[in-house]
Amino acid sequence: MLSGRTSVMVAGVCGVFFVAYCIYFDRKRRSDPRFKEKLRERRRKQKVSSEKSALIKLPNLNDEEAVQKFFLEEIQLAEELLAQGELDTAVDHLTSAVAVCGQPQQLLQVLQQTLPPPVFQILLTRLPSISQRLVSAQSLTEDDVE
Repeated sequence: MLSGRTSVMVAGVCGVFFVAYCIYFDRKRRSDPRFKEKLRERRRKQKVSSEKSALIKLPNLNDEEAVQKFFLEEIQLAEELLAQGELDTAVDHLTSAVAVCGQPQQLLQVLQQTLPPPVFQILLTRLPSISQRLVSAQSLTEDDVE
């Protein structure tokens, strides 16, 4: 009986210490003179990266020649950016190329063999967002045709 009560007391004391530490750490973080500046910078970077990804204009998906030209340009740009070390932008272009590719599974297999594993993982995480943009762009062009 005593050991059960003791373990509950120890757990309670540990919980109180944990909450106190969290409050201390949060107060210390917020009292940092550069806290707001860092927060604003982080939000600005997120906004810029989301705007940058929206800048890539997809071709008319009904025009096969335009899609092929877009695909080749995106692959070429991605290769150049990878050589320069600009991974984020290169992955954006690769993602666009995969999205318009006629056989994306085969292209992904080739990219998996040629890209460094961390870059390929970033590519895989960004594919759903570009695929969503592609679907919405395709539905818009279908609406324009009707």
